[in-house]
Amino acid sequence: MSIFLDSAQIDEIKRALQLSFVGGVTTNPTHIARTGRPGLEVLTEIVDLVDGPVFYQVTAHSLAERLDQAWEAHELRPDKVVIKIPGTTENMRLVAQLSEAGVECLVTAVASPAQAYLAAQVNAEYVAPYVNRLTRQLGDGVAIVRDMVRILNGTQTQVLAASLKTMDEVVATLLAGAHHITLPLDLILALGDHPFTQQAIEEFNASMQSTG
Repeated sequence: MSIFLDSAQIDEIKRALQLSFVGGVTTNPTHIARTGRPGLEVLTEIVDLVDGPVFYQVTAHSLAERLDQAWEAHELRPDKVVIKIPGTTENMRLVAQLSEAGVECLVTAVASPAQAYLAAQVNAEYVAPYVNRLTRQLGDGVAIVRDMVRILNGTQTQVLAASLKTMDEVVATLLAGAHHITLPLDLILALGDHPFTQQAIEEFNASMQSTG
């Protein structure tokens, strides 16, 4: 079970890596666009910083062009780059080709257990449901994650849950069986804090001060 940072901002990545429990970085086209830099340039900088996997999404219009994009990104660091491919029936062919060649793939924007099942058939390493977005659009993103985990049981494909907005949503998603989660930096930083813990620390400090 890993926690990934969902960002392409280099300063955020450096901050997250200082925490020692962040296992890698997930990027997407929106994150890359916000940097104002070419995608492969950003990817190169990230993989030089991160020891774990770095997820990079292909965006070209045709299947052949997406395959070229995937190979170009993969060959930057074959030991680190995981290719993100949106979950369509057509794209499963691309996942199958890449997986057969030893390229790790994540099928992203997966919205149903049926898509997750199909991703497992083409040996995807991960599927990424957008939990909060699924809740807003379909009613219960956590329940969809739970069904995905059940249908993937016994396969090599793992659920990497994305689009998590609150601590309650993070916990509910983990309890639903998600194998990994990816979070923005502010939510990662909030994971280890709780008002009751801070209250206890203040009480301990007060006790120490009162005893001199």
